[in-house]
Amino acid sequence: MLFSDDRKKLRDQFRCAWNKRVAGETLEPLDKQIADLVEEHPWYHPLMVKGEAVLDQDFTSEHADENPFLHLSLHLALREQVGTDRPKGIRDLTRLLLLKYPDGHDVEHRMMACLGEFLWDAQRAGVVPDEAAYLERLKQLL
Repeated sequence: MLFSDDRKKLRDQFRCAWNKRVAGETLEPLDKQIADLVEEHPWYHPLMVKGEAVLDQDFTSEHADENPFLHLSLHLALREQVGTDRPKGIRDLTRLLLLKYPDGHDVEHRMMACLGEFLWDAQRAGVVPDEAAYLERLKQLL
């Protein structure tokens, strides 16, 4: 489900996963990952329990930290990249970053800034993101 062009459905998955967590319901693996992320961002909790109006809400800033759904999606994407080691080498690079910056959440935010930049640039140019350039940019964080 997370792979959809329907913004409303994607946002609803985040909201539903969190509401299931709050209600103590059993979560599917992806819903658990989402609920864990929301839990790490307590300032988003009130938004996740709002009615369906939040699904259509526009977040005008281009900064991921000001759009909770984009922010959480970048966390998920980054964790998937590290878990699958794609692009190749991102897992080892993450380990090195965690040695330099012991706060894992801070490391993710630093890496997400790079990821968001590369996705934004690729989207504007109408091209596939350059994985090698992305890894090189991440290495600059060291």
